Amino acid sequence: MLQVYNTMTKRKEIFKPLKKNEVSIYCCGVTPYNTPHIGNARPFVTWDVIRRYFSKLGYKVRYIQNFTDVDDKIIAAANREGVTWKEISERNINSYFKVMDALNIKRADLYPKVSETMEDIILMIQTLVDKGFAYKIEDGIYFSVEKDEHYGKLSGRKIEDMQAGARVEVDDKKHHPMDFALWKSAKPGEPFWDSPFGKGRPGWHIECSAMSLKFLGEKFDFHGGGADLIFPHHENEIAQSQCCIGDENSFAQYWVHNGFITIDNEKMSKSAGNFFTVEDILKKYPAEVVRFFLLQTHYRSPLDFSEDRIKETQTAYNRLKNTFDNLNELEKIIESGKFVKQTTDLKTAVITVSQAGGLVDLAERLRAAFDDAMNDDFNTALAISYMFELSRDVNSYYADYMSGKFSPKGADAFIILRVKEIFMEMAGIIGIFENIPEEKNSSANSELVEKLMEIIISIRQTARKEKNWTTADKIRDELKSAGIILEDIPQGVKWKLN
Repeated sequence: MLQVYNTMTKRKEIFKPLKKNEVSIYCCGVTPYNTPHIGNARPFVTWDVIRRYFSKLGYKVRYIQNFTDVDDKIIAAANREGVTWKEISERNINSYFKVMDALNIKRADLYPKVSETMEDIILMIQTLVDKGFAYKIEDGIYFSVEKDEHYGKLSGRKIEDMQAGARVEVDDKKHHPMDFALWKSAKPGEPFWDSPFGKGRPGWHIECSAMSLKFLGEKFDFHGGGADLIFPHHENEIAQSQCCIGDENSFAQYWVHNGFITIDNEKMSKSAGNFFTVEDILKKYPAEVVRFFLLQTHYRSPLDFSEDRIKETQTAYNRLKNTFDNLNELEKIIESGKFVKQTTDLKTAVITVSQAGGLVDLAERLRAAFDDAMNDDFNTALAISYMFELSRDVNSYYADYMSGKFSPKGADAFIILRVKEIFMEMAGIIGIFENIPEEKNSSANSELVEKLMEIIISIRQTARKEKNWTTADKIRDELKSAGIILEDIPQGVKWKLN
């Protein structure tokens, strides 16, 4: 039974889809005024895993993610560079897709943009004006928070407290300091669109309401984003959407927010010099390692990014990658016919094969535990721990087989293939082992690499026969430092990339 922590109710709730076997999701996307930073990556990796898990459970998922391609920061960047706002946004949208594709994030069903949804935005603003929830002043149209008796229910803030703590407003024509812009009147040098309220452009919050309602309807399952969006963005979305619809139970049913990312325990900012774009990080670390790093902590918890932690993550990831390689190697051995097929019944195989029988039992148990973790508010941190538990036993089985400690019976083949299937099901939900760079020994120069390794291994074997352990160990250690692991097995010496 799947439970989800709902920011609105401040507790875990049993998930009940609005439509049977269907899940609808809206996730607030980026404002493309710059290339994506590591903080941008976390919500999209989080929602990618959630989507994958729902799909695995058999749900049909509809996932919408917007681009805020009309914004003050985009306009400022365009003016600095002497280009159009569209050039800035399109350039950074392309950058977004490049890095998110590298992180194995599956594409959303739709990526609506502010500039392409203007008609719907204007219509929604007009509805709010007509219903008396919005008013016009010189610089635009504003939503009146005092007209919404439920305002503040997501963040838990009260209007009277916000009134007392508000700073003196530059524009004292607003009815309340927390009233927010739905439409901004055109200013010189800024893009604008025609509307019944005059030339201008939308405020920040109205866009997501208009897009989610257009593409998911008046009620949908999930709305998500970073915890920084709870107030004011998502609070304002709820207010304007429910007032527009006329139903306080409309709009998103579950609100899901991921925690903040800090850099060496400090808030990330350009002024502090600790601002990291995803592009910069991917120059130093494999994309799947970065993705894995983001998922080793529960999505609602704060996450601190540091060089030491990402290096630790790379070591941990490599342990699972080694298991992935070992299972692939065992599958190749099975395909070569070295495991004689003595039975086609997996149940019989578990009974008759001691070396692998326990392994498949463990795998089935850990897969159930993995699902339990995911059912508990998508706890990837706990789910991943079960992958490591399975990894340990798989690697032990592989090592024992390769060292000649036992000769597998034919039934082992069916067991090992099932274990690999389970391991890959877990990996598929976490989203790893999907975008692994082509290894050197399978490149265009693979024959040369193989020949060179044969020569090096031959020299080492000669040194060992002559009991020249210093040379033999030096060769092994130097290769290891270069990322090449030698394994001594009864059949000879096997090498692989670390």
